[in-house]
Amino acid sequence: MSTQRLRNEDYHDYSSTDVSPEDSPSEGLSNFAPGSYQRFGDNNNTTWFQTLIHLLKGNIGTGLLGLPLAVKNAGLLMGPLSLLVIGIVAVHCMGILVKCAHHFCRRLNKPFVDYGDTVMHGLESSSSGWLRSHAHWGRLVVDFFLIVTQLGFCSVYFVFLADNFKQVIEAANGTTNNCHNNETVVLMPTMDSRLYMLAFLPFLVLLVFIRNLRVLSIFSLLANISMLVSLVMIYQLVIQRIPDPRHLPLVAPWKTYPLFFGTAIFAFEGIGMVLPLENRMKNPRQFPVILYVGMAIVTAVYISLGCLGYLQFGASVQGSITLNLPNCWLYQSVKLLYSIGIFFTYALQFYVPAEIIIPFFVSRAPEHCELLVDLCVRTAMVCLTCVLATLIPRLDLVISLVGSVSSSALALIIPPLLEIITFYSEGMSPLTILKDALISILGFMGFVVGTYEALAELIQPRSSHITTHSPSAFI
Repeated sequence: MSTQRLRNEDYHDYSSTDVSPEDSPSEGLSNFAPGSYQRFGDNNNTTWFQTLIHLLKGNIGTGLLGLPLAVKNAGLLMGPLSLLVIGIVAVHCMGILVKCAHHFCRRLNKPFVDYGDTVMHGLESSSSGWLRSHAHWGRLVVDFFLIVTQLGFCSVYFVFLADNFKQVIEAANGTTNNCHNNETVVLMPTMDSRLYMLAFLPFLVLLVFIRNLRVLSIFSLLANISMLVSLVMIYQLVIQRIPDPRHLPLVAPWKTYPLFFGTAIFAFEGIGMVLPLENRMKNPRQFPVILYVGMAIVTAVYISLGCLGYLQFGASVQGSITLNLPNCWLYQSVKLLYSIGIFFTYALQFYVPAEIIIPFFVSRAPEHCELLVDLCVRTAMVCLTCVLATLIPRLDLVISLVGSVSSSALALIIPPLLEIITFYSEGMSPLTILKDALISILGFMGFVVGTYEALAELIQPRSSHITTHSPSAFI
């Protein structure tokens, strides 16, 4: 049994940080014309509106909830300005990836290339013999960072679920129906947050045992509805009675800025979904407009919630804004509702590393043991994300670390280098080369400094950070 057969029969290679379980590639490619934007034919392809919804869904998740703390780490003025700049650069890199993918589709007469294929073909077209001979490493590098990013997302989900459920349970004895005159309550101590993570472990293992993507699409719908309702309620809270912002610093100390960078790039890391979304459109020529409109909406949501959340909660803002919600039943239900959405989203984020890793092991197992090996590998991967979450139980540091380590590579470092490698032999202006070099250097600096600061803060915190059981969160 070959790995290729396993991929063709059991897995759809989206190579994406977002999975749309409802859609799968069509087998009919006979009508493909060289240079065409149409990839998989007409069956089940998405409209411009559906593509826009998928784009928004794939970018708005737990990273959004961490942006108020990110703004605190950058400053009330520096934070939104930096978010705007990072958003513009990230969207530009998405456009670069689409342009390079179209180039190789026309050049190689292929109906579709994903992120890994594009990098591999870019290295194959390089004038350097060494790069051409090691072109297959391009796909391996992209797959590696996709795995790290997606498993990092899953680890973030463990911490998010544990923190929110722990807070709801500890505050249950003081939860009221009055959401306006909320007072500090005496919390009822419960078990450590790591034990909550272990409590969620068997349920998440059972969830990822679901391998049918159409079944997962039902969970995706539930997750989207619950998270949308929660976000509306959060916005409704943060725009009310905003405190005087004059005591908040416009520019935060530079030591905390790398933590801002990691969180921001974690939120904007949706580049892996760009090519699959463009490929599934009925009219792919509309995709550039949809990309820029959709990401403009995403950037506006990021900046608005980041600033409003920081203005509302000030220095007490936590790793997820849900942990700052008032101690009344309405907002406690919002925490639980968003947590339910994150719980179901875990299986969708888990799908991408699963379809990269599992075929490697299953293809080497006896045919009668394939299902057992599949389930064992899934269990081991979920346990790995749980272990990583227990080692770094601070939600803000997990988000910053994942963003700095892997998201910066996929979103900022690789695309500009890919453009240089792809088009240098065909003639590029020095200004374009300089622009690409600056973006890659920015991404690499964020990768190094952000990772270092996150690890340093984890090993030796510079200040007492507000834990999820702090009474001040309910004032």
